[in-house]
Amino acid sequence: SVHTIICCLIENIITALIITNDVFQKPRGTRDFLPDEMEKRRFIEDRLRETFIAFGYREVQTPTFEHLEIFTAKSGEGILDEIYAFKDKSGRDLALRPELTAPVMRMYCEKLKREPKPLKLFYFGNCYRYDRPQKGRYREFTQAGCEIIGYNSQAYMAELIALAQALLKNASLKDFKLRIGNLDFISYMLHDLSIDKKTRKLMFPLVDKKMFDEVKDLLKEEGFSGESVNRLLDFFECKTIDGLKEFIDNGQSIQEFEELLKFLEMFDIKDYEIDTAIVRGLDYYKGVVFEIDLPKLGAEKQICGGGSYELLPIFGEKPLPTAGFAMGFDRILVALEGEKIFPSKGVAAYIVPVAEDSLDYAVGIARKLRSAGISVDIDLGCRGLSKSLRYASSIGARNAIIIGEREKRENKITLRDMEDGKQRMVDLKELVEIFSERA
Repeated sequence: SVHTIICCLIENIITALIITNDVFQKPRGTRDFLPDEMEKRRFIEDRLRETFIAFGYREVQTPTFEHLEIFTAKSGEGILDEIYAFKDKSGRDLALRPELTAPVMRMYCEKLKREPKPLKLFYFGNCYRYDRPQKGRYREFTQAGCEIIGYNSQAYMAELIALAQALLKNASLKDFKLRIGNLDFISYMLHDLSIDKKTRKLMFPLVDKKMFDEVKDLLKEEGFSGESVNRLLDFFECKTIDGLKEFIDNGQSIQEFEELLKFLEMFDIKDYEIDTAIVRGLDYYKGVVFEIDLPKLGAEKQICGGGSYELLPIFGEKPLPTAGFAMGFDRILVALEGEKIFPSKGVAAYIVPVAEDSLDYAVGIARKLRSAGISVDIDLGCRGLSKSLRYASSIGARNAIIIGEREKRENKITLRDMEDGKQRMVDLKELVEIFSERA
C-alpha cells in the first residue's frame, strides 16, 4: 500500500541520516585541531625540539604502524586489548604504534647499532591506544620522548633527568614534582619477602596509585604475615638513602643510586623526592626510574615518566645500558590552557590594495616581506578598504598595509596598527626593517 511505501521510505531516510551522521564525525577518542590550536602545538613542539637539540639529541621518526610482534614481545600478549591491531592484505599482523620506545629500538637494531655510543635520539609522533577517553587521555595522542643507548655512567642518567626538567621549564610549566626510585630495590624486597609474580601483578596497580591500605589487605589475603606486610609498607614509605640501607642488602645498587644523586647536584637538581613506590609492570625496566607530576592536572597529573630498561635482547642483540623517557605532549597543552605564553595569533600584516591597478605593487610587497620571513596575507580580490579592514581584524592581523594610487606612485605604503587604529606613511625600503624590529 501507499502507506507502507511511505513508511519504508521514511525508515530508509532516517537510517541513511544516522549512518551519515556517524561516518562523517571524527572517531571517538580523536580530535580535530583548528588553526589557533595548531599554532600553540607547534609553538610548544618547537621549544621542546630546541631543548632536545641543546642536550645533543638528534631527531628520528618511525612508521605509524609496525609488526604486531614488536609490541607483544615488549609488553606481553595482554597489550592486545589496548591497541589497534589488524591484518594487511597479505595476512601480516600489524598494529598502530601504542608508544615509541619499541619502534625506536627496532630502528636502532636495523640501522644504527654500528653508530658511536652513546647514541642520543629524540622523537615526536602520534600514538594509538584503545583506551577510555577522558580529559588529557585520548585514543590518538602525541608522544614526545627520547632514548639514550650505550651509556657508561650514572652521569648520563642524571643528565637525562635534567633534560626532562629543562623541557618542562622551557615549555613554561611550573610547580612540577620530580620523584626518583630504583626498581632493583623493589625487586630485592619482593624476592626477600617471597612475593610471587601473580601477587605482584595484583599489587603493582595498587602501589602505583599509593593505595597502601589495599596493598596491606591484598597481602594478608594472600597469606603473608603481618611482619612481612609491615616491612614492605615501611619500605614504600622510605625517603632517604640511610633509610634504604636498612632494607636493601645490595651494596652495588645503593652505591650507584648514591652516585646518581651526586650527579644530580652537578646538574643543579636539588628539589626531588626519593620514591620507592614507583613501580613498572613490565619486566624490561631495570634500575633507576623517575616520574614528574604536575599536581594542577589532578588525577592525570603524571606528565613525564622514564628510566633505564633492557630491550635489546628481545630483538636478538646483546644488552647495552639504555634509558629514556616519554612525556604527554597533550597534557602539556592542557596544563598551559589560559597561560599567556603563546605568540599573538594571525599574520603580521594584511595587505589591502584599494584598487586593481595597485595589485601588482601589493603582490610585490607581499613577496618582499615573505622572502624576509614575515607572515603576510593579501586581498587578491580587491574588495575595497572597509571590507578588507574588517577581514583583517577577523583573522587577527596585527597590522594592515594599505596601498592606493598615491602609495604606488611615491613608492610608499600606509601602515595601520589594527589595535589602536593609528596609521602612517612609510617608505617601502623601511618596511622590512620595521617588521623585523617588531618581531
